[in-house]
Amino acid sequence: MVYNATGCKKEVILMRSKSALTIADIARLANVSKSTVSRALNDSPLIGQETKERVRAIAQEYNFCINAPARQLSLKQSKTIAFVTHAYHNEFTVNDLFVLEIMSGVSHGLYANGYDMMVVYVNPRESRWASQYLNSGRVDGFILMTSARKPQHIHELLEIGAPFIVWGVPPGDQNYCSVTGDNFNGGRLAAEYLIRSGRKRIAFLGGPANESEVQLRYAGYKAALQAAGMSIEPGLIAHGDYTIASGEAAMKQLLERSPDLDAVFVNSDLMAIAAMKAIREKGRRIPDDIGVVGYDDLSIAELNNPPLTTIRQNIPQAGRLLAQNLIQQLQTGVLCSVTMPVELVVRASA
Repeated sequence: MVYNATGCKKEVILMRSKSALTIADIARLANVSKSTVSRALNDSPLIGQETKERVRAIAQEYNFCINAPARQLSLKQSKTIAFVTHAYHNEFTVNDLFVLEIMSGVSHGLYANGYDMMVVYVNPRESRWASQYLNSGRVDGFILMTSARKPQHIHELLEIGAPFIVWGVPPGDQNYCSVTGDNFNGGRLAAEYLIRSGRKRIAFLGGPANESEVQLRYAGYKAALQAAGMSIEPGLIAHGDYTIASGEAAMKQLLERSPDLDAVFVNSDLMAIAAMKAIREKGRRIPDDIGVVGYDDLSIAELNNPPLTTIRQNIPQAGRLLAQNLIQQLQTGVLCSVTMPVELVVRASA
């Protein structure tokens, strides 16, 4: 700080080392406002080209770098998205392969758009997690992967006006973003293939009976059987919770109730692999005695012995769409819901 002839303070900028400038310093050097500097450095169309070039030249001369955290704070953006899943246990296990594979697609989609991902575990019965993360500025939006109490979670997100997108069939007719697979067609394709293969006693091993995805897959399975003139038997229907243990237990139940079944459509690859273990333990051969079709086409499906016939959802692409469509909502306010096509992948299990 120095003084002029009248003894008043006169502010100067000492440039002995060409570093550590602030936006205020550049504004004084360029004789413009701080907001003009900010807009010029971010290529705003509101600033003339001559001013942009002058501001950028000063910033380059003094090695100025934008403080990204400070800029994001001023814009009320964290550039971080919460990937919300259930806190079933303390660490990921083989039962979480679906979540891990879709998470990989999400992270790629976020990275391509300059966003980071935060994994958030929630207790299905908790209700304040969304406002805590949003109001603290830790995240800009949510990718909702929960299954238990999903309608309640959606209601809470809508109530606080949080930007979010849902994986799975959106319950109700609310106006929000979602990405899901064509579950009805997936169930139909699986059952039709088993029927064409000559199977007569086709079981359905679903996920939780109250989930919309499971109900749609069952509807597709039922439609295919009815179109072929085959009856729907309660003894050929069972449900699990997508875990390996539930798949094995449900398959044993099916074999006890209907020992003459010759095929099973299973609502997840992990449950299907577990079901195959139960089939072999009963002395039955795959696919000779019982054909097995799974769902998802996880990376492990092709490596199974025998390789698993399954319904492919293109999980990596689903993850990328979850990221891209949520970012589109954040940037433009446009809501987009997508139903992805599914396809049958034939391997040795059927």
